[in-house]
Amino acid sequence: MTEILVVDDSKVMREMIVACLRVAEDFTFTHAASGLEAIEKLALQAFDLVVLDLNMPDIGGFEVIEFIRGQDKLHHLPILVVTTRGDEGSRSRALGAGASQFMTKPFTPDAILANVQSMLRPDGAESP
Repeated sequence: MTEILVVDDSKVMREMIVACLRVAEDFTFTHAASGLEAIEKLALQAFDLVVLDLNMPDIGGFEVIEFIRGQDKLHHLPILVVTTRGDEGSRSRALGAGASQFMTKPFTPDAILANVQSMLRPDGAESP
């Protein structure tokens, strides 16, 4: 089973992301409603991928990326940023901090599934 942590302060958005990815039968999902909750969950459980929003009320997505990349055991964890922040500055900052891929909302189900599947390929399609 592939464990995916979905981090977004919007419950509706978390559920939408899961609905788009649920078609892949080997995915299981854990939800986090904030950056702080995501960090807590990452400390307690192993994940294969993180889908992460940038805009959250406590610890933002940029800080979560920096936390993940600063941890030896999490350093190579793929991170897909899915955010409303479509400006080039946010994209550059997220990728520069260590996000593996960057998507803007709204997204299509096919696009998010394709991004997640490419990041999980064992052939090295995802670059840490």
